[in-house]
Amino acid sequence: MKIAIVGSGALGLYYGGLLQRGGNEVHFLLRSDYEAIIRSGLTVHSINGDFHLPTVNGHKDPAEIGDVDLVLVGLKTFANSRFEELLTPLLAPRTQILTLQNGLGNEETLAELFGAERVIGGVAFLCSNRGEPGHVHHLAAGRVIIGEYLNSDQGRLESLSESFRSAGIDCRTTPDLKRTRWEKLVWNIPYNGLCALLQQSVDLLMMVPASRKLVRELMVEVIDAANLQGLTKPIPEGYADSMLDFTDGMGVYKPSMQIDREEGRELEIPAIFRTPLEYGRKQGIAMPRVEMLTALLEQCGVS
Repeated sequence: MKIAIVGSGALGLYYGGLLQRGGNEVHFLLRSDYEAIIRSGLTVHSINGDFHLPTVNGHKDPAEIGDVDLVLVGLKTFANSRFEELLTPLLAPRTQILTLQNGLGNEETLAELFGAERVIGGVAFLCSNRGEPGHVHHLAAGRVIIGEYLNSDQGRLESLSESFRSAGIDCRTTPDLKRTRWEKLVWNIPYNGLCALLQQSVDLLMMVPASRKLVRELMVEVIDAANLQGLTKPIPEGYADSMLDFTDGMGVYKPSMQIDREEGRELEIPAIFRTPLEYGRKQGIAMPRVEMLTALLEQCGVS
């Protein structure tokens, strides 16, 4: 399979590296890592075993890549305004688009631009950070869950999932993409938000009873809003406790939004915070803790 990685950050480099090692023809659209990767290849430092790809197809212009079978979108959501510019040169009539971006609204934007029949959505439960140029560090987890935007071609979904598994990626399918997106928000909203605001890694939040309690309260607000969105089955409140247990096992980990703030980059506040708040508001449910966290992040002047 010929694959283009659009958004070659920690997520794109990690999954793209696995897909190339698994025998796929992978092309990375690169920015800051371009010179290092072209010169020395890509190194993945992983809890599952390190590996090095000495030769990598790296590009600065999507027109150099041409038509592909699959576009894997790992862009930060504040770059969604560049979808048309970056993806159009990659599309043939049967090209599939898989977005593994955070938050809500990404599939809708891609469907409007390129046709809903192309679009597959997914979430990545992945702990990874970029290191020096040409290096990515996989610290924990790594599961990908994908679902059809239109729920129209389950066979295509299973085939893609099998291709990912063949490359060493724990990939599963879901019949309810909306539910899976909200499940990821149960983790993303409290940890990305609080870690970015307080400039503390997840382990520091978890060891203080008051902040651990706040994390769970934020999770429950997200779960309550999610369960009014027409999911095939509700998310139980106990899911919050499973996410706390999952996070206890991470050790010292900085979520992506904390790193973005430390490095002075724009934060993904609209997709991860404002859009879910609006979805909750439309169903008549208040999310006061999430609303306050969002306002504080915006007040920091880093959004």
